[in-house]
Parts: sequence; structure tokens; C-alpha cells
Amino acid sequence: MSRLLPAHVLVAATAAGLVASLAVRPRGPGAIGLLAAAAVALLLPPGARLAGAAVVFALLGWWWGGLRLDALDRSPLAAEVDRAGRALVEVTSEARAGRFDQRQQGRVVVFAGRRLDERVQLQLPLGRAPPQGALIDLLAVVRLPREPSGGFDERTWLRRQGIHVVLRVDDWKDTGRRRGGLAGAGDRLRAWLRAACAPGLAGERRAVLEGIVLGDDGGLSPGLKLAFRRSGLYHLLAVSGQNVVLLAGGVLLLAWGLGVPRTWAHVAALVAIAAYVLAVGPQPSVIRAAVAGGATSVAWLVARERDPWHVLLLAAVVLLAWNPYTLADAGFQLSFAAVVAIFLAVRPLLRVLEGYPLPPSVAATVAVSTACGVATAPVLWLQFGAVPLLGVLANALVEPAVAPLLGLSFATAALDPVSPSVSAALAWLDGWVAAYVVVCARAVSALPGAQVHGAAAGIAALACVALAALAARRLR
Repeated sequence: MSRLLPAHVLVAATAAGLVASLAVRPRGPGAIGLLAAAAVALLLPPGARLAGAAVVFALLGWWWGGLRLDALDRSPLAAEVDRAGRALVEVTSEARAGRFDQRQQGRVVVFAGRRLDERVQLQLPLGRAPPQGALIDLLAVVRLPREPSGGFDERTWLRRQGIHVVLRVDDWKDTGRRRGGLAGAGDRLRAWLRAACAPGLAGERRAVLEGIVLGDDGGLSPGLKLAFRRSGLYHLLAVSGQNVVLLAGGVLLLAWGLGVPRTWAHVAALVAIAAYVLAVGPQPSVIRAAVAGGATSVAWLVARERDPWHVLLLAAVVLLAWNPYTLADAGFQLSFAAVVAIFLAVRPLLRVLEGYPLPPSVAATVAVSTACGVATAPVLWLQFGAVPLLGVLANALVEPAVAPLLGLSFATAALDPVSPSVSAALAWLDGWVAAYVVVCARAVSALPGAQVHGAAAGIAALACVALAALAARRLR
């Protein structure tokens, strides 16, 4: 681990304050208390100023976390439960179809003639769904989210996103208007990337490409989703750091080929990362990766060394400052557990594997998959009650195909406006790579013991914890 720096302490203190707001919310004149703490910190002797500054940053995080939680918990529509009315709603997500209905998230602008600004979940009949970004006029009944059922607490899950009511839609019509600003730009970028990354493809191959590029598994069949989960490959369907690294690397390589100065190449990489975040949405893994990628380019631009632990802590602060409830999100926990495991365990595991006749690329894949599998097993058990046991095998088979798949997808999207025929040829080739990923997922998931549930999953998770503790002791 890198040397502990004041920046580490201050960012970690801010994150701790944000987390503390989940347990005890600040009340009263918090700003006055913060100013008093800052004044005391300035009067401390030099040797204690870092500790004083850490306390101030922790209090700032605690105060800001309380403000965000109060905003997320506010719901004017909660008083309208069981009431029907017309509403003007801005659709903020794509539809996800279930067995009996489809659901989308939206933001209520007007309800029963009253102007509002509240996030809701829309419950629509199966069939045609409004596009993301559309402003729709609808007739709906306000309901509370479903009670916990089958191990899933929808009400709590939605509340952590600032959603407290469900609008059961009886009738809707598109007004023809679309939301603007950055969100509207993100809608257009997402629609373009969805169409341009796989032109001419359909069915399963297109769904897999969209899932890996956009982090959207809505087009996958239930059986294929289960295969990805059982094989330990479901992380491919959440936009990860690898996507951002390949995108930024591709932009830098293209800029180098065109003779663009390196400074402007890094600026272009920052723009590409920001556009990609807008297109795929604020998923914890993509925000973390975007902060890391952006920090790398900014560090180069200002001639500073990038510290990975500082970047990781900064990404955590960004996510928790926007929504402290993100701490309980499975995506947040899995993403950060995996990255911490990579930082701490991959290099020692590579030293262990040096004595085995493995190619370096295979050894690296095994080391990363093992570290991430051990670190995420307890999270998977606590969140989903299941742990995949053959993830190392599945990732070793699939890893050589992931970078080509993403590279072809981004190249296809970039060439689609200027050379549709070349873009279609690349998409056809990319479709075969996606087919290989599907074959691997299904083959590994079909093996006995690919995934364990319940008590067996708990035993596997505890074994992973014990293994990690033993490895840490030996390394120390």
C-alpha cells in the first residue's frame, strides 16, 4: 500500500462523516458547529492540525450527508397514496418488463394540477413503453411500493434511491417533448451508442453487446441472465473500469495517430469519459472508474503522480455525497470490494503463481479473478444468498475476449457515422465474440456446483473470509 498522505486522511474522514450520517443525522445549527470546529482546528499546534482538519472534514461530510438524506426522504406524493390523478412525468430510465407489467423510473413534474419534483416508479401494462427522456401525460393511481417478498424488499430498495411511491398507470400519451440539459444529452448519447455499437445484429448477440457496453441486461432472456450469475460472469453486465480504460486508451491512441498534442489528447479522453458516463448512467462501478480515469488524465495534465488509494477514496466520497444510501447498494459494495482486493492481493498472488507453467496473461487473469472472487463472496451471500464457485474458470475462459469485444464495440460506434459498411462488418465480427462469451457462460453454469445457495453459500463466504484472513497474516 502507498504511503499514508494528508490527502488520504482528509478524504477518508469525509467518507466516514458521510457514512456516519446514516446512523445519526445532524440536527440543529450544524453550520455554526462546523465553523467552531474549524476555528479550533486552526488554533491547534502544527503536529495536531492534520487531526483537527480530519475532524472538520468528517463533520462536513456528516452535515452534508444529513442534508442529502433529508432531501432523499422527502415525499410530497406520500400524502396522495390511493388517490388517482393526471400527472406530467419525465421518464428517466428504460422500461424493464416483468411477467405481468413493466416498470420505469420517472420524475413527476405536475400531479393533479400541483407542480412537484419527485422521483417515482411507473408501473405500466405490458406492451408499448415511453422512451427514456420523454415527457408523458398520464392517468395513474398513487400506490406504496410492494412489501418485502421472496427475500427482496422493494420498498427499502426504492427508498434508498429517493423513490417512495409507485404510479400505477392506466393510460399515458407522449407529449412529444424531451428533457433537456445534461440528462437530455445523456439520453441522446445512450440511444446513439445503443444503435451504433451493434448495427445489423439482433437477438442474443445484440443483447449481450448492449449489456456489456451499456450495463443494461434488459434484453437478455431469464435463462441467459441466470447463466451469467451462476458462472460468476454477471459483473460483465455492469459497466466497469475496463470499459473506461479501453475507451480512454482508444481516444489517446487515436489522438496519437492523428498527431494531436498529448495535452489535448488527455482533454479529449476526459470528454469521452464524461460522455460515456452520461450515456450509461450513474452506476457505482462506472462512477468509480470514471473518477479513476479522469484523475489519471488530470494528474498528467498538472504533472502530478496519481495515487490509486486516493482516487478510490475520492470515488467513494463522490458517490456517498450524492446519495449516502449508496453504501448499502450491492453494486457499490461489489465494485469497491473487488478494487480493494486487486490493490492488496493481486501482486502477492502473482508471486505465488510464478512457479506454475502459466502464461503471464493467464496468471494475471487467475490472480485477479481469485482476489475478486474471495473479496466479493461475502457480499454476494449477504445481498443475494448465492455464491458462484467457478468464477475463476469462467473468467479465465472469457477474459481474452472481453477487451476485443469492447474495442470492436467502440470502434463500430465510432465508424458508424462515416463508414456504415465497415461498421457493420466489425459488428458482425463482434457478434461472434459475444457468442463465445455466451457459450462460456452457459457451459460453466451447467457444471455441477457452479453456484451454491443458502447455508452452503454462507459456508463458502465464511471460507473466503477465513482464506483472506490467513493470506493477510502470512503476507504480513
